[in-house]
Amino acid sequence: MTDWVWLELDVDAFDDREFEPYLRRSGVEFVSLAELGDTAEHRRSLYELNRACAADIPGRGPFYSYADYVAQRIEVPSFTPDGVFFALRGGDWIGMSATSLRAGYAFSEMTGVLAAHRGQGLSLALKLLAVRFARDAGHRRLIACHHAANTPAIMMNRRLGFVDRDRPPDQW
Repeated sequence: MTDWVWLELDVDAFDDREFEPYLRRSGVEFVSLAELGDTAEHRRSLYELNRACAADIPGRGPFYSYADYVAQRIEVPSFTPDGVFFALRGGDWIGMSATSLRAGYAFSEMTGVLAAHRGQGLSLALKLLAVRFARDAGHRRLIACHHAANTPAIMMNRRLGFVDRDRPPDQW
């Protein structure tokens, strides 16, 4: 049985100021899928980046096929290109954050940075954009879920002020 860690952030109470400098990393541009254009080519690039970032998540297992990814993560009512953000360096996609909108909350689907670019605060910057997106969309809660062994992701979310919940949001 897999142990999952459910986390919740009150986006109204979240103070952006401490994390704002992470958005000003030298040589890094942050852009949404809506700004880039929600095209078939960009969806494929999102898939490839998500797959690469997810490769070392503990307990991840095999990643979706492209067709399954599109069917389960993109062509669903909760998906919006405004909630998908990228970190770009020299035009290369090096990190991503995808947030979906659900009934009563926003859900952090994935935040990840390619291994060669980790340790620079890019995940914090991308998660800050996710928080702002959730707030701007009128949601008061941002939910994240991680395998219990994914300590770096759990600690990053807790640093932002996420608090532990003992079960998934549909059981709250």
